[in-house]
Amino acid sequence: MLNRLIPAIALASAAMATTSHAQAADLTISCGAVGAELTLCQEGVRAWEEATGHSVDVVSTPNSSTERLSLYQQILSANSSDIDVMQIDVVWPGLLANHLLDLREVLGDNAADGHFEAIVTNNTIDERLVAMPWFTDAGVLYYRADLLEEHGFDVPETWQQLTEIAREIQQAEHAAGNERMRGFVFQGRAYEGLTVNALEWVASHGGGSLVESDGEISINNPQAAEALDLAASWIGDIAPNGVLNYTEEEARGVFQGGNAVFMRNWPYAWALAQSDDSDVRGKVGVTQLPHGDQGHSAGGLGGWNLAVSRYSDNPELAAELVAFLTGEEEQKRRAIEASYNPTLDALYQDDEVLAAVPFFGELYDTFVNAVARPSAPTGDAYGRVSNAFFSATHDVLSGNRDGATAVADLERELSRLKRRNW
Repeated sequence: MLNRLIPAIALASAAMATTSHAQAADLTISCGAVGAELTLCQEGVRAWEEATGHSVDVVSTPNSSTERLSLYQQILSANSSDIDVMQIDVVWPGLLANHLLDLREVLGDNAADGHFEAIVTNNTIDERLVAMPWFTDAGVLYYRADLLEEHGFDVPETWQQLTEIAREIQQAEHAAGNERMRGFVFQGRAYEGLTVNALEWVASHGGGSLVESDGEISINNPQAAEALDLAASWIGDIAPNGVLNYTEEEARGVFQGGNAVFMRNWPYAWALAQSDDSDVRGKVGVTQLPHGDQGHSAGGLGGWNLAVSRYSDNPELAAELVAFLTGEEEQKRRAIEASYNPTLDALYQDDEVLAAVPFFGELYDTFVNAVARPSAPTGDAYGRVSNAFFSATHDVLSGNRDGATAVADLERELSRLKRRNW
């Protein structure tokens, strides 16, 4: 059945000499989609295979988180055992909880000790720990330190400053013959990534969190409209028109290729920017996202977790794999090799981790206090809430609506959703 849903990438397994074929078990795990995230997962899985003698298939999933969620819902709603361990977004525990194993039943009451409390709380639904924290995220601003120094600018603190600096450097680079240089790239495609970007813009302008923790719909306000209008002004100016179809990887490709002054992305892009084949190696700085005149920096909370399907044929073994992959040794390896943010507080005081990724210490408060998407107050309706938000934002970025019209229309749409689903 699985091969009709998603292609499988088989991993070679190394059975321990003391383990017979009868004792060994086969598992499937979905983790990552492309690039370093997939590679790191495969390496971690191989280590577990070698230690246990079991074999694991890493199955590929869509790069788009929206498409990945849809695939998971299809598989789980069929009570399928095709995937034992699933990588799930920080906003999905409430949506998928009924289909996921309570990990404390297998790993014990102390299974999540040492992990960030906010993420453990997020992953605990009706007193059931349905996912273990794997890595956390918050949106950050990457900048070309060499270009800012060359053109005499400091790191921007506000979105307006970023707009002006990006425009001036872009124009100067174009005048010098570098026509491919753009001022700013981000995630502008109509998908979950745009929900995060837009929430950062709105919250950092003092416009609230779309839907507040008590369920109040707060998006219809002048600060939110101003934030969206400012973002729309970037399209075709400091940001290429193509940004309307960028996810994280398209933005990273432009920036890492040396063709952008600023980039909004997640911390994973740091290690890739410092790689041997990077055109910006040694030229990049990282700082907190800018803010509006009436707000403060608001990095969107991201991150991924590992969960076990209730329909797994080997739930206890799958939970052991989850415990291994989310453990301290594995999280430290991922942090050092690819700058994935640990979910274990102790690793933010680890000298080897901080030597590899210095900004983990500098931006610790950003990671701990990141702004969450409103998945908790909207519950099962979150997918539709997010879709409404990123669609309205994409309309503003595309020039089809202005900010004031979009937030008013969005308030009415969210109010209808609330009456039906919340």
